[in-house]
Amino acid sequence: MELKDLKPVSGTNKNRKRKGRGQGSGNGKTAGRGMNGQKSRAGGGKGPGFEGGQTPLARRLPKLPGFRNINRVEYLPVNVSRLDAKFEANDVVDGDSLKAKGIIKKADALVKVLGDGEITKPLTVKVDKVSASAKAKIEAAGGKVEEPC
Repeated sequence: MELKDLKPVSGTNKNRKRKGRGQGSGNGKTAGRGMNGQKSRAGGGKGPGFEGGQTPLARRLPKLPGFRNINRVEYLPVNVSRLDAKFEANDVVDGDSLKAKGIIKKADALVKVLGDGEITKPLTVKVDKVSASAKAKIEAAGGKVEEPC
């Protein structure tokens, strides 16, 4: 047997229906679309998402999910354990020093110091915000928190 001798088993391949090609084909005249109406015409029928005249689901749902507060202020979080690891005793922690140590990317970014971890060195913290637990830990270690926080 050679490649040229291979052919499909009889009955597996059927010829496609040629719609609208005369009465003798069995699918002539209306080509299986029935007599009149929207679905019998070229381009007729309802589009995807049509729900019988009811407002479609895609139009009933809001355009964007959720709610975005335009007045929200985002702070970059920095934990006291990170300050303890990166800074020496009596250092000043501000935007420039945080950027220099590689903790934040931009010196003018808004920073909030959080109280996760422990701090053992006295530091002077001059950032935008400090949580109550972080402030307590910094002051307990002998440091101080200065405004604007």
